[in-house]
Amino acid sequence: MELKWLEDFVSLAETRSFSRSAELRHVTQPAFSRRIQALEAWLGTELIDRSVYPTRLTQAGQVFYEQALAMLSQVHEARILLRGHTGAPAATIEFAVPHTLSLTYFPRWLQRIEAQLGPVHTRLRALNVHDAVLSLVEGGCDLVMGYHHPSHPVALDPARYDMLTLGSEPISPFSAPLRAGRARYQLPGTLEAPVPYLSYTPNAYLGRMTEVIIANASERLYLDRIYETDMAEGLKAMALAGHGVAFLPHSAVEDAVAAGDLIRLDRPTRGASADRFTLTMEIRLYRDKLAATSDDPRQQLVRRLWQVVAGEVEGGVRQADEGARTG
Repeated sequence: MELKWLEDFVSLAETRSFSRSAELRHVTQPAFSRRIQALEAWLGTELIDRSVYPTRLTQAGQVFYEQALAMLSQVHEARILLRGHTGAPAATIEFAVPHTLSLTYFPRWLQRIEAQLGPVHTRLRALNVHDAVLSLVEGGCDLVMGYHHPSHPVALDPARYDMLTLGSEPISPFSAPLRAGRARYQLPGTLEAPVPYLSYTPNAYLGRMTEVIIANASERLYLDRIYETDMAEGLKAMALAGHGVAFLPHSAVEDAVAAGDLIRLDRPTRGASADRFTLTMEIRLYRDKLAATSDDPRQQLVRRLWQVVAGEVEGGVRQADEGARTG
């Protein structure tokens, strides 16, 4: 039996919906259903009454629900106990952060928070967006920082998870210069001469954002995909070397742009919008409400940090409102 089967079953028992639980567990509905069936096969009994709608538990399922909660609680307690015997300080906040944010936004953000809270012991795991969110759901971290866009939202139940919007991050196309002030490559390209395209792998979150930009562009882009990686830093390095055009978060390239080593390709041109190939994502912070109620020293630190961040966010909103009234 796998631990995730128990977590799947508890989610289904609480939502009474295969589709909703599959969304919350970040798997497809067929995959979620197979995991529930695997748990039933392992136990040798049916847990779900599939003859009625909405979904409900069988009598055996109702009994096992209490047992599953107890087992998950014991595993969680064991994990906390064992962590107390590691070399890390007791009050160490564990973050899961996408690779790009871990290199660009996160260090400066933490510096600003520590200026108000004091030094914070942290452990950071650089993951893709999906795995970072999954880490929070499965209790593998205390806080998740990640991107959000309405076209590909993060499916965390607001009844279970708190969220703060920290800021925004545009993603735009960039090219190395051919000469001062002029890019080596220009968009949109042509059918006969497509632009060399440095692409994210299909499962990368920034790759999905790039697909949204391309699909919604006011004019067709002619791109020749010559390179793929799941790392924005990898695409940046290839773009700096002059291999092609890459869609990159602004925080990842601000130094290169300031130095003239990269040029943004959707700057104003005659008869065209300045942002016609740009998309803006939110940067969000998430925590588990249930875990935050613990008296564990780490969670006490998480609560203090959350209060500082919430105050900073509220102050930013208040300043924006005052600016709007006086503007």
